[in-house]
Amino acid sequence: MSDAATLDPQDRKIITLARSTRARNGVPEGAAVRDETGRTYVAGSVALASLKLSALQTAVAMAVASGATSLEAAAVVTEAVSASDADRAAVRDLGGPATPILLAGPDGEVRATLTAG
Repeated sequence: MSDAATLDPQDRKIITLARSTRARNGVPEGAAVRDETGRTYVAGSVALASLKLSALQTAVAMAVASGATSLEAAAVVTEAVSASDADRAAVRDLGGPATPILLAGPDGEVRATLTAG
């Protein structure tokens, strides 16, 4: 849906990081977020008996725990057709309703760009 040649290099970077984490950790989803200073936080989904977090929720939590005060963008690599309401809420809580969420398939191709709103 999105031409890789027209995608912003910083957005391509967070998609690549999310895709790499998904593959390396063998998890259903990989995600990355970029904060207001350009730092990136990367995570995979967490599935423990006592804790279940999506990759995007985990990446947002890592950003918050590291002192980020806002988000510029988020990316998730998944088989899902959209970002869940909980994922969008986590991004919105830190980045605001206009924060873009890039939804990419396992091949790294962007299928949709959503907003956290």
